[in-house]
Order: sequence, then structure tokens, then C-alpha cells
Amino acid sequence: MTGPAVGYAQLWAADPGAWRAAGSAWAGFAAPVGRRAAELRARAAELGGGWSGAAATVAGSRVTGLAGELTTLAPALIEADQVLAEFAARLAAAKGRLAAAVALADASGLSIDRDGRVGADPARSRPGERDGPAAARVAAALRSALDLAGAADRVAAARLAELAAAAATGWQSPPPPGRPAPGADPGRVRAWWAGLTPAQRRWLVAHEPTLVGGLDGVPVTARDQANRLLLGTHRAALLADRARLLARLPPGPVDTARLHLLDARLAGLDALAERLGGAGGPRAYLMGLDPAGEGRVVVALGDPDQADRVLTYVPGMTAGLDDAPGELARTARVLGRCAELAPGERSAAVLWLDYDAPDFLHEAVTAEKARDAGPALHRFQEGLRATHDGPPARQTVLGHSYGSLVVGTAARDHGLAADALVFVGSPGVGVAHAADLRVPAGEVWASSAPDDVIRLARPPDDLARRALSVASPLAAALGWPGRDGHELWFGHDPADPGFGGRVFGSGRHGHAGYWDADNPALDGMARIVLGR
Repeated sequence: MTGPAVGYAQLWAADPGAWRAAGSAWAGFAAPVGRRAAELRARAAELGGGWSGAAATVAGSRVTGLAGELTTLAPALIEADQVLAEFAARLAAAKGRLAAAVALADASGLSIDRDGRVGADPARSRPGERDGPAAARVAAALRSALDLAGAADRVAAARLAELAAAAATGWQSPPPPGRPAPGADPGRVRAWWAGLTPAQRRWLVAHEPTLVGGLDGVPVTARDQANRLLLGTHRAALLADRARLLARLPPGPVDTARLHLLDARLAGLDALAERLGGAGGPRAYLMGLDPAGEGRVVVALGDPDQADRVLTYVPGMTAGLDDAPGELARTARVLGRCAELAPGERSAAVLWLDYDAPDFLHEAVTAEKARDAGPALHRFQEGLRATHDGPPARQTVLGHSYGSLVVGTAARDHGLAADALVFVGSPGVGVAHAADLRVPAGEVWASSAPDDVIRLARPPDDLARRALSVASPLAAALGWPGRDGHELWFGHDPADPGFGGRVFGSGRHGHAGYWDADNPALDGMARIVLGR
């Protein structure tokens, strides 16, 4: 964008969705390229089985080499998608600022012409107001929008130019020996990654995707590339497990239960893949994936490394890979409301389901799984801080139901790189007071719907609590005989003003309705993420 007039016209006409769709189209080539590479490897194996000699060796080597060359293209295709998606997101934020500038001009009785010049509206203001404070504010708002768009254009152009140069000089080169171990300090991981060349990073993504995809401290874009490359492998492994079970005739009860679990995980994986490939909405970044057991997944909507505001959402009981689409929809609703409230700002939201959530009540009445999850959530938040570009983002961690205990326990025992903690539908967060969470009390928030079943954990008086304890051992295990009416299963109710945090309202939407569009709790969560 070479000048104010041209820049204004370009930004006004720009279509972020078209750039996002173009990036998605590039990423769409990765799957067929991967299939073609697999076909070539299969052909090479066939050649080796029925043909020998020098010519066979040369032919097999050539086919295998072609397959390898195709394999190296996949990360580059995903990277092109990331560049264009990031450009689209920055462009959308710039257009949000532009819209705000136009609204400010209209409210001030000013106008903006097609060349981006601010002037008085003859029908609504005096000519002298063109050079007044209102005009200066409008001009500054326009400059902010155009500067953001210009910076986005330069960054995208530079990254695409680097990709094009790499195509000519070689995508990848092996890095030096030495790798961080799983669970390594995110700051040290970030320093190790920063010391590699782009070609070495791409080699690691292509050849060691399991390592790269699971390391907190590796930038979000690299983790996304690595984990997307693993999607097909994970699906193939699940299908192989399913085929082995079906081969047992007739299947026993345990096999039938296992088959249902595999089907649910496959459905969740397919739904996740569909969302990852979609061009609508913020681009999804796959930061972690493990289909073992109930399945674990970490997905960001928008790039947290580039955002001004970052939400991490931790779901509760029964959450697994098959629940990821629904939980991701909740994450998207908060992010969407943030965009409505602050269209000129960059926000990202992460679904963090990287722990073994309890499946049954006897598991949910203990804090064991929350304690087990604490170190991983601590490392993840530290990783977001380590890889973020530019000034630190405002980081908010939100826990729902048992997930609020996960968040509270991690904050209490390990500390969280978070500027705000939010608890909704909480059974208690493992502490008696907000001060025990190691963040400013003014940034501890909670909401409990009037009809949330979590409130049933509080009998009306001591006599009722004693009766429940005698009549029901489970009631005693739940912690119902608390010391006062504000005690829940895992400590003081964080939505009670006496907890020392801050409370925001919720309508009567039950335990799962905090994200409903007409629930004021949705606005509350979004405003906390934005710091408003």
C-alpha cells in the first residue's frame, strides 16, 4: 500500500474471506500429495519384490526419491495456508478499525471521501471543524487501520517470498544432533527452536512430527504443520484397530465396548479434520493430538502467537476426542463475541483437552485427575508466553465444571501464566480464597447459573447435611457436609462474593448453557478475555 489514498481504497475493497479461502485451497493439496507419495512407496515395494539387478535398484531409488520429494511439499502447502490465513485475520482487524473510524467520523459530523481524506460534512457541521480535535481523532483512527493493513501486507509478502526462495534452494536440511525431551521447559525449547534455520525447522516438521507437535515452546504454526501431517497416521491406526476387532467373530462384550469407543473416536477425528480443512471462521491450528484412550486434543482458533488476547478453555467431566467438535463450538462462541465487541483487535481461543477427564462420578468426586493435569496445563501456558510475537498477550484461562478444578489446582500448585482466571459451573477450584490462586484477586472471575445442577451440592442446613451423610456415603464423598452453605465438592464456591474474586451473571441456562447466545454469561466471558 503505497499511500493513504490507494491504501484506503484497497482496504475498503479488501475481502479477508477470499484470502482465507485461497489459503485453505493450498492446504487442500496436502492430502492428495500425501496419498500420491504413499502410492509411489507402494509401487517401489512392488518393484523390489519382483525385479532385481542394477536397473531395479536405480528404478526403486528413483520412485522412492519422488515419494520423498512429494512428502516434503506437504508442510510447505500447510505453511502457505497459514500465511494467507494470518494475512486474512490481520486484514479483518484492519477493516474493523476502518469501520470504527468511519463510525467515529459519522458521529462527529465529518465525512471520509473515496481517497481517505477527512472533511466536514456540509449538511451537519461547520467547515472549520475539519481541522478540529474530532477530525484529528478520525485521521488517527484511519492511520491505525492503514498501518495495520500495510504491516500485514509486508509480513505476508516476506513469508511467501521466503517460501518461494526455499523452493529453489531446498525446503529442508537436517538439524544438528540434540532434541529437547518431552516435557522440557518451554523457554529452553523456544531458544532451541530459534537457533535453527527455516530449512532445519521444516526438516523436523516433516521427519519428526510427533516431537514437534507435542513440544510446548515450539511456535503454533510449526506444531500445527506437524500435527496435521499426523492426522492420516492416527486415522489409519484407529481403522486398523477396528478391523482387528471385527475379525473376532463373534465379538465379546469387551470387544463391543471397545468398538463403540473406536467408532466415537473416528467420528471425532473426522469432525476435527473437517473443521481443520474448512475455510469459514477463524483458521484452526492443531496444537496437539493423541487418539489413545478417550483421546486428547488441543486446537486454537486463530494464531495465539499473533493475537492480542488469548483464551484457553478447559472442559470438564466426560470430555474426550469425540466431544471436541462441541467443545470447539463453545470456544468459537466466546471468540465470536470478542470479535463483535472489539472488531479491531486480534483474539485467539484454545480448546485445551490434554488431560484424562473423569468419565464417571466416582472419578469426578476426587481431585486426582485435576492434580495429574496440572503440570501439563502449566507448561502449555508457559509455552504460549514463550512463543508469542510482540508485546505479551492478555492470557485468560477458563474452566468449566471439573475443568475449573483443573485450572484452580494448576494455578495453586504450579502457577499459571495467566492474567485472568474464569470459572463457570464450578464444583470448587481446590482453594478457600481467590488469593490462593496466585493471580490478582481482581482477575479471578466466576459465574454459576441459578438452575445449574452443581448447586445441588449445597444442602440447606447442617441438619440436612448430616442426614445426607448418614443416608448416602456418596453424598459424604462429594463433600456435602461442608462447614457452611458456600462449600462445594472442592472448596469454597468461587461464585460466592466471600471467595474474594469477582462474579458475573448468568441466565437460567443450566449447567451447559453458559455459551448460549442469549445468556449474559457469554458476554461476561468475552469481556473478561478482552480485559474490559
